[in-house]
Amino acid sequence: MAAWSPAAAAPLLRGIRGLPLLHCAQRMFASQTEGELKVTQILKAKFPRATVIKVTDISGGCGAMYEIQIESEEFKEKRTVQQHRMVNQALKEEIKGMHGLRIFTSVPKH
Repeated sequence: MAAWSPAAAAPLLRGIRGLPLLHCAQRMFASQTEGELKVTQILKAKFPRATVIKVTDISGGCGAMYEIQIESEEFKEKRTVQQHRMVNQALKEEIKGMHGLRIFTSVPKH
């Protein structure tokens, strides 16, 4: 029988997409990932009048792709493409490390 070693056990301790099982468990029980929190904080600072900011890591927790929903008066009288450009500009640095971004913007209904 071969001796146990961390290197030999590593494949057994991996979860979905090669992420450690502990990471997967943390994602199941955490309300937001670190990446979601960071993106949310940036958007709150850039869109202080937003009534809704929801950031969801849709890459399984690795931070490669996010879905963002923002409802703000700042989007009033702007076309959708302009609204999305505003979000892209706010996240310019973070986008460099992402593979994709889904953006949904709206203006509050009064």
